[in-house]
Amino acid sequence: MYTNRSARSRQGAGARAVVELVVVLSLLLAACTTPTDQVTHEPGETPVDASPEATEPTTAPSAEPDSPLYLDPSAPVDDRVADLLARMTLDEKIGQMTQAEKDALSSRYDVGTYFLGSLLSGGNSFPTPNTPEAWADMVDGYQEQALSTRLGIPLIYGVDAVHGNSKTWGGVVFPHNIGLGATRNPELVEQIGRITALEVAAMGVDWTFSPCLAVPQDERWGRTYEGFGETPELVSMMAGPIVRGYQGDDLSDGETILATAKHWGGDGGTTNGTDQGNTQLDEEELARIHLAPYREAIEADVGSVMISFNRWNGDKVHGSYYLITTVLKEEFGFVGFVVSDWAGIDQLPGDYYSDVVTSINAGIDMVMVPYDYREFITALRDAVESGDVPMERIDDAVSRILRAKFELGLFEEPYADRSLLDAVGSEEHREVARDAVRQSLVLLKNEGAVLPLSKELDHIAVVGRHADNIGFQCGGWTMTWQGGTGDITEGTTILEGIQQAVSENTLVTYSRDGRDIEGADVVIVVEGEEPYAEGEGDSSDLSLSRASLNTIDYALEAGVPVVVVLISGRPMVIEEERLEDWDALIAAWLPGTEGQGVADVLFGDYSPTGQLPYTWPRSVDQLPINDGDADYDPLFEYGFGLSY
Repeated sequence: MYTNRSARSRQGAGARAVVELVVVLSLLLAACTTPTDQVTHEPGETPVDASPEATEPTTAPSAEPDSPLYLDPSAPVDDRVADLLARMTLDEKIGQMTQAEKDALSSRYDVGTYFLGSLLSGGNSFPTPNTPEAWADMVDGYQEQALSTRLGIPLIYGVDAVHGNSKTWGGVVFPHNIGLGATRNPELVEQIGRITALEVAAMGVDWTFSPCLAVPQDERWGRTYEGFGETPELVSMMAGPIVRGYQGDDLSDGETILATAKHWGGDGGTTNGTDQGNTQLDEEELARIHLAPYREAIEADVGSVMISFNRWNGDKVHGSYYLITTVLKEEFGFVGFVVSDWAGIDQLPGDYYSDVVTSINAGIDMVMVPYDYREFITALRDAVESGDVPMERIDDAVSRILRAKFELGLFEEPYADRSLLDAVGSEEHREVARDAVRQSLVLLKNEGAVLPLSKELDHIAVVGRHADNIGFQCGGWTMTWQGGTGDITEGTTILEGIQQAVSENTLVTYSRDGRDIEGADVVIVVEGEEPYAEGEGDSSDLSLSRASLNTIDYALEAGVPVVVVLISGRPMVIEEERLEDWDALIAAWLPGTEGQGVADVLFGDYSPTGQLPYTWPRSVDQLPINDGDADYDPLFEYGFGLSY
């Protein structure tokens, strides 16, 4: 879309030439030394390869005078993997299986010292300043350290770009998955994946921890908005397109990133919607509801799968050989690599050594440590040397990781393509996000056809905390883990969208709390939930806050039509007596940075087409409630949505 191919080719060729020179010299040096001459261990420790019992091929690799096969981009990927694997020491292999949080590094040189295969920036991790250019500089700096090692194996860098390029100032933020599920438009979802991939790749980042393929069954769960909907059919509809959007037809083309289907093992089915809780289902129901969407992602060649924190019938999924190896890798035929969630193996029973042994033997290929990477490396090395983790398991894990790196083209073009930076936050991308907002809105009530509103009204009063707040309309996983308030990134608030939509003769006033709105022809209330993520959003009471209800009550006192636009990560409980007083209700979910999309629907530039991705309950007592339940009596049924 935006790639300067000649510039990227020159940059890749230059980097490749340097890496090849370093590797050839390193291998020539290795040929002239014994295994114990190589510093592939921590200071003061006995090198693993010094032991005569060390399992081949973990001894020093043999050198050849010409460029090694694994650096030949024309060679088959499997041959390149095998060639590189045969040259690697045990420490180099373990490094590839290690993912550290970049803020946990004692020094950037640790990337090379410990042969780290991956870094990530967690929810609250970013460069200073937090700009796309600074991201590219930061990631390239770490990549330089990885390429300086004996074999020059590049890093793969991961972030939670879960609803657009939401980690940096100026990136386009799309509606969260709950809104995309409401669109019922897989082609749009694929387009969103392509745009996200391009913007993220521009920053030098190769990997997103997305899509979330949870099938949430209880809206009390704080991650409900990360799921496309409550049915496996809806989630499956979106799984393949979003993966293809991220990964494209060719992972190595420079405008794509590796996708991660998450969180494997029943994350959306926990009792009472408790985050990281216990999913109590028989295997047939687990497969039918929670595992089914992964088949579509695997069919689309998703590159990685992340394991869920939850337990299945009491057992942690991070330690389940059956779910990870037997079902995912063997029955489902997944050939990519499996990554743990954030410190996910730490929750297994026993000490840390046993956590490492259990999780790796269960089939986890890369561990998101994320902090004490030295402890993980030491534990896994000890486990291999003692025979608790077989070398075959290590080689399988590393082969899967290396295959992804080769397919991404990282050995040829390891650095950020700066020619893509101008595309970050472009108007073209924002227009797609605006269209996604329009399509995601669900019109739940329109008494007396009060909507669409005329752009020629004399006075429109806009009220509510969420009307002029980019952070609130984006929700969690935006800039930071829990999200924020105010102008956390560039975008258009819903209030600004309304102001831009009306005629020059229309007065638009704003009141945060709903007071002082005399003389208005109509009141638009924009209220809802404040941002949250993961367990911080778990709630046993999905009622609107007292502040939201007070604002709506003040609006009603004006005696004119009241239109409520609800910003939330899930259906909220609304008393039917209150709903009777509202003239119109729109579920806007968490629309992201492009608030004009809400105004487009309010004023009839786009007739609403969204359909509920989740059943809307009458009360908390009904939860969990899902389409197909025996006593199904919701306030609004799954799939409901009005239009003009």
